[in-house]
Amino acid sequence: MRMLLVEDDNLLGDGIQAGLAQAGFGVDWVKDGVAADLALETGQYAAVVLDLGLPRLSGLGLLRRMRAAGNKVPVLILTARDAIEDRIKGLDGGADDYMVKPFDLHELAARLRALIRRSRGEAAPLLCVGEVELDPAARRAAFKGKPLELSTREFALLHELMLNAGHVLSREQLGERLYAWGEEIESNAIDVHVHHLRRKLASGLIRTVRGVGYLMPRARHG
Repeated sequence: MRMLLVEDDNLLGDGIQAGLAQAGFGVDWVKDGVAADLALETGQYAAVVLDLGLPRLSGLGLLRRMRAAGNKVPVLILTARDAIEDRIKGLDGGADDYMVKPFDLHELAARLRALIRRSRGEAAPLLCVGEVELDPAARRAAFKGKPLELSTREFALLHELMLNAGHVLSREQLGERLYAWGEEIESNAIDVHVHHLRRKLASGLIRTVRGVGYLMPRARHG
């Protein structure tokens, strides 16, 4: 899942980017509100980690601009401002969660996973589509109860397809959601990852919609 990190402190931003990458997130990092506004106009993100004290455009200013434009991407404010008034302003301004520095990276990753689940209409921590089960926190997946050996990119692709079960995702959408800035992506990379996933899953679990992209059908009941 691709994240946008908006943090002007170089040391802290570098640590957050590295920590979230280890947790399986692709992280684009910008250091001011104007750059973040541009990134949100041109990229697709699963969530935003937002500092409040930013150059050029404040975190609250960016948040208000996002919500006024109808951008519903989950936003987690991460700031040193711990006053109740600041928390209220942030949450009432459109943020979905609020964390105070210093913080634990594992908790940050867990909160982001929870925000993304809720934004996609999923309440349970485990994703299940048919006989495929995926645990984003533990970075584990299984098919018919048997563990799947997946690469980092295959796991991320399966996660996106399961989060969007029943909806077609284009190759461009998948590429934008899986790869952060600076990561090289071959023109056929998504097709190759889908091919590898299909070899590990049952035929038909990932369908090709010609001229559009890929679809993981929702499981039928009854």
